[in-house]
Amino acid sequence: MLGDKDAVIKRLRRVEGQIKGIQKMVNEEKFCGDILIQIAAARAALNSVGGLILENYMKDCLKGYLQGVNEEEALDKLVDIMVKYSK
Repeated sequence: MLGDKDAVIKRLRRVEGQIKGIQKMVNEEKFCGDILIQIAAARAALNSVGGLILENYMKDCLKGYLQGVNEEEALDKLVDIMVKYSK
């Protein structure tokens, strides 16, 4: 599970609002510097949500995955997810 699902959804909706705001800024031909600042803010917010989900995965989801799976396979899966997340 995702832990506090409502908190994750709330953060994702905030990111969605930021993206819509960026789209509006582009349509209105706002200053590029201002658009880039908003993109950085949206990226940071999305990274924050991803970090929250990754933390929960490492704490909770991995416990369930470990049942019936050897440690090496579980660690390989965790490393694979972390590498993909960090790209």
